[in-house]
Amino acid sequence: MNQLPCYPAISYSNGGETNMAIEAVIFDMDGVLVDSEVYWKQSRIEFAQTLGKVWTDEDQRLAMGRNTVEWAQVMQERLAIDMSIEDIIADMKRRVIAHYEERLPTLPGALEAVQLASKHYRIALASGSPTEIIQRVMQLTELDKVFEIMVYGDDIPNGKPAPDIYIETLSRLNVKAENAVGIEDSANGIRALKAAGMYAIAAPSPGFTLPDDILQMADYFLDSLERFSLNVIQEIEQQSN
Repeated sequence: MNQLPCYPAISYSNGGETNMAIEAVIFDMDGVLVDSEVYWKQSRIEFAQTLGKVWTDEDQRLAMGRNTVEWAQVMQERLAIDMSIEDIIADMKRRVIAHYEERLPTLPGALEAVQLASKHYRIALASGSPTEIIQRVMQLTELDKVFEIMVYGDDIPNGKPAPDIYIETLSRLNVKAENAVGIEDSANGIRALKAAGMYAIAAPSPGFTLPDDILQMADYFLDSLERFSLNVIQEIEQQSN
């Protein structure tokens, strides 16, 4: 593969360990496997418009990567509405699933990356999206037959950037953090991976740029999962030695 930009996590490295072999690859879903951010953003814009409000790009960035209750709270606060969290969640689930049923926007190289990883590593999904949405996407892509473990945002009290969802995923896999790498598109996702003590591959979703400090925090950068290969994992392992 072509040489890709690589950002060693100097300040955040899993220091002191040598010859640490990667055993598991953990994928985020939204913005990594499917270009769902466009649907979430569009659904939030539509939701806001029905209330005579405006949903901005900054609002969207604040909501990205969080668990279900947390992004609903962001919507409630940013739109200054008195609708209950439960009603916001129900409305958004309906809108997003309707978009998925119409067209599922898998990202280039995403399905191939999961299939490749599954042949050499244990693989899991860790997504902050609502359970119903994750399950529907997994059914439509048939990735529910590939992932060994799937952890949903509804199962986790604290969403990204808290490391909870990755700590839970590692626990279910029975894999140590220093033996796992995660693939994330958002700043909150990268922060969560590093807070969990894992290696992090930054793969920004289309149309979003990660801040320089987040790129420096990551162990590797991919501008597309089409560039994912076993060499990427091997280079991360070599960095740790």
